[in-house]
Amino acid sequence: MKEFVCIECPKGCRLTIDDNLNVTGNTCIRGKTYAINEVTCPKRIVTSTVVVNSKIVSRMPVMTEHEIPKEKMFDIIKALDEVRLEVPVKCRDVVIENVCGTGVNIIATRSLDK
Repeated sequence: MKEFVCIECPKGCRLTIDDNLNVTGNTCIRGKTYAINEVTCPKRIVTSTVVVNSKIVSRMPVMTEHEIPKEKMFDIIKALDEVRLEVPVKCRDVVIENVCGTGVNIIATRSLDK
């Protein structure tokens, strides 16, 4: 049996899930889905920064465009350490396509002209 605090809405329900994937404590269907996904295939959004060649800032914020399998997080962070962006960069520009074979792109989360 595992316990979670649901993050799908502001209520923060305390969820319990057993080995048969029976969920209790949720007040909506999103809580049930969240608990099952956390046990069977946890996913995360990765946010970080990468080096950028700019006169204004030295690092640029980036994130995964969609959730990725949790076990790929550290591989993705290592891949981001190798990135060196050149300006200009536009918000939502693809920084790394199909990062670590996940089918998910890393995108810039701000624009920078200089």
